[in-house]
Amino acid sequence: MFVTGGARSTSGDNDEINAFAAELTRWRDVRGLSRTALAKLMGYDRSYVSKVESGHERPSREFALQAEAALKAGGALRTAFREYESGRTGKSRPPLSPTPAEQSGAGSLVVDHDDATLHYDGHTYRLTQRRRLVNGGAEPITRYLIRISVDRHPGDPERSTRLYSTDPLTWDEIDLHAWHGQDRAEPMSWSAHHDRDALKEVWLHFSGDTGHFPLYPGESTWIEYEYTVRDTHWGNWFQRAVRLPTAKLSVSLNFPADLTPVVWGLHTSMTAEAMPFPTAIDRTIDHDRVIFAWSCQDPPLHARYRLEWDFRGRTTADTAPARPSETMAALGVVQDGDPLLRRTARPFDLPAEAEDARRVIAELHSAAERIAHAHTFGKGMGIAAPQIGIDRAAALVRPPGTDPITLLNPRIIENGTETDEQYEGCLSFFDVRCLVPRPMQIHVEHTDITGEKKITVFDRGMARLVAHEVDHLHGTLCRDHLPDGRQPIPVEQYRGTGQTWNYSGSP
Repeated sequence: MFVTGGARSTSGDNDEINAFAAELTRWRDVRGLSRTALAKLMGYDRSYVSKVESGHERPSREFALQAEAALKAGGALRTAFREYESGRTGKSRPPLSPTPAEQSGAGSLVVDHDDATLHYDGHTYRLTQRRRLVNGGAEPITRYLIRISVDRHPGDPERSTRLYSTDPLTWDEIDLHAWHGQDRAEPMSWSAHHDRDALKEVWLHFSGDTGHFPLYPGESTWIEYEYTVRDTHWGNWFQRAVRLPTAKLSVSLNFPADLTPVVWGLHTSMTAEAMPFPTAIDRTIDHDRVIFAWSCQDPPLHARYRLEWDFRGRTTADTAPARPSETMAALGVVQDGDPLLRRTARPFDLPAEAEDARRVIAELHSAAERIAHAHTFGKGMGIAAPQIGIDRAAALVRPPGTDPITLLNPRIIENGTETDEQYEGCLSFFDVRCLVPRPMQIHVEHTDITGEKKITVFDRGMARLVAHEVDHLHGTLCRDHLPDGRQPIPVEQYRGTGQTWNYSGSP
């Protein structure tokens, strides 16, 4: 489609249109496209794109949606257009310039835009990272530190350690290249800062074959770097950590459509537990590729944004489907026979270890998301820290239809007199189900992140879910509760998958 005309803007629309135009310019800059290249990508006339970007032409809804798709803006352009359309001044803004306050301190580096594009071809991941840096300090900046960290088996550190000790990440595999300036104007040299089996830290230098080009106070520039990692080294996750003041953060994941990818995201910060992303992840199909895009504005310092994915089309027709236990093991769940499952987990000293507790809780949320995308849990699900290789007294319970519950240092201090029997499955031996008798009410003492002790009463299904996870933290498995002579049944004989527990006589 080619567009050569449109309604002329009026002075009353200038603030909103300019806000949309600024956001459009920002994203065109992020993708390194000229106005001509963007117009061709969108199927619009170049003059129309120029007029919209300069604020002399009102954007249409269709134009905004086309621009969003072409630039993979993670919803940012749709948001800017909605604000324009509603008559409110948009929150979008042009790229940062250092303020006098920023200029007063040496080393006050600011990231105007942090954009990552991860491309997977079925065997190898290629990351392209672009950042617009602003020197708000008083001294020139001559180098910039980046980190390349991989973990093939998140939640199973021993397994990952074994992998990388025998097959380490190498510089040849990474094949790192870097540039700075618009359109990769100047190659950047680099030097190793840390070289470990699964982690590389690298100094990118503002210098190359043609000389030294420091980033002086008040100046800004784009830097861009690329590297590759085999999927035998890269797990199904990608995390962005906000280590410098950042105005905009965006991520794009580009996967083969025939793998049927699904993607989800979790956000953690210094003050909050892991939560789903505050805005949705966009999904578009481009021929034989599926592209997931997400962005946010003004992310808090030290926040972590973690995207995870599963390839549901990985198994082919001539490949035998994995056993449930094999699926769980591949998702990072510690399996039966590991001594960790028989230990009493180490409690947290709270609030002194609050940050450690938050990190463990974030890992539990992440693992639960992975698992929930692989299996339907009609009765809810739970996971304890030892089940993801962490010897700490933390558990996560996800009841059906309600918010998840985290438990730190939990112990059952009282059981109700009434009991019932229901089948339970355990992620650590998921090939069987156990008909387990349990109290229908339990009183659990646990500690919150501030160190305050609480007692919570759980009933029926919640009591069963919580008791199962508290058991894990004390080295007990659900099959330990089976009466003499009763054995677990194979999962193939179980008929309750995806259903809720049945309590006869329930109101």
